[in-house]
Amino acid sequence: MKMTMSDHGKRLLAEWEGFERKMYLDVAGLPTIGVGHLLTENELSSKRIVIDGQALDYTEGLTEQRVYDLLGQDLARFEQAVNESVEPDLTQNQFDALVSFTFNVGESAFKQSTLRKRLNERDFVDVPNQLRRWNKAGGKKVQGLVNRRENEIKLWNGEF
Repeated sequence: MKMTMSDHGKRLLAEWEGFERKMYLDVAGLPTIGVGHLLTENELSSKRIVIDGQALDYTEGLTEQRVYDLLGQDLARFEQAVNESVEPDLTQNQFDALVSFTFNVGESAFKQSTLRKRLNERDFVDVPNQLRRWNKAGGKKVQGLVNRRENEIKLWNGEF
């Protein structure tokens, strides 16, 4: 059965990733809106973003509901990556934690990770250790990533 991220997981992800109703530049200087949605060239030039099949002008900002609708739309590929590449059954919290992680590092990084390998070996105990390894950007340990991984571990363990 295909799982989707829970509303609880989406709220946590928005807290960890950041929630902005108006366009902003992310840490890499890329135009972003909502919860980590990188605006495409087409979205930038048209000043419109398609959410649930409707092209919306985002220049004045999005409503909170539209930000969550966009997040749900963006999450589909990360949910699919987890659903397709993890063999054992997961709890909702475990799934949400893995989708959050995958949203942050990307589908191919997750699919090629030792974390996924350990999961498929049913080594659930090693998941926190594997998550903690992903705490660097540009080769340097980043406190924000350390904090995020600890939050994902808490979610994995059902402590959130």
